[in-house]
Amino acid sequence: MPYIYVGEENSDDVDLYYEDHGKGKPVVLVHGWPLSGASWEKQVAALMDTGHRVITYDRRGFGQSSKSARGYDYDTLVGDLHKLIKKLDLRNISLVGFSMGNGEVVRYLSTYGSERVKRAVCIAPVPPFLLKTDDNPGGVDQSVFDRIKNDVAADRPAFLSAFLANFYNLDVWRGTRVSDQVVQFGWNIAVGASPRGTLECVNAWMTDFRRDLPRIEVPLLVIQGDADRILPIDATGLPLSKGVKDARLITVAGGPHGLIWTHADQVNQELVEFLK
Repeated sequence: MPYIYVGEENSDDVDLYYEDHGKGKPVVLVHGWPLSGASWEKQVAALMDTGHRVITYDRRGFGQSSKSARGYDYDTLVGDLHKLIKKLDLRNISLVGFSMGNGEVVRYLSTYGSERVKRAVCIAPVPPFLLKTDDNPGGVDQSVFDRIKNDVAADRPAFLSAFLANFYNLDVWRGTRVSDQVVQFGWNIAVGASPRGTLECVNAWMTDFRRDLPRIEVPLLVIQGDADRILPIDATGLPLSKGVKDARLITVAGGPHGLIWTHADQVNQELVEFLK
């Protein structure tokens, strides 16, 4: 299995697991929390079928990557991504993120620019700034993040079950657009992640990306469901699309947070069309 070394922690190496499939223009997919690169199953197939080289990887602490105890701030995570891109010598990349993975997309473009990246896609994004403050009254109250951290620390497996119910809006889409087996698949991935990494990533969600947005110089497509219960579109997708010069927002009617599965056909159609 392919791994890339990105650092050390005490006596252990920190290695990222990645997969590199297909031929054509490269697309790098950055997964959401608390899942892994395996969550891109439906997008990998669609992109390969339309002539793309598709690279997925597991963020440190998640999937088959090293379960490090630190390094869950976005600057470190973007450094990991950059090492992967340099290792594979990828150029003219389409950089695609989902959920937390959009923090890596935005910060990468702000930090490393467009030398290697041709365009970007943010699906159900965290940026530009999720936390409610005096100058960001449309954000999410600090108490919500505190409650999530308390619930993760108290009973992580139980929290993940409740989280995935809202991730897919199971009361709406269960049995039609998402099966119990898909939910179980997600839970299996999530429960295998680093407990500390799962907790520490919640702090990263409160990163302020507003100063990063003006530095994005590539076309950006934002895709989000209007029924997203995890990251409400009014606090995320809408201001993100307005804050980037060359950005376009696609709103998926009835789409939950996990729309890369429930509404994969529509997401994939928009994704493939944008990447042409």
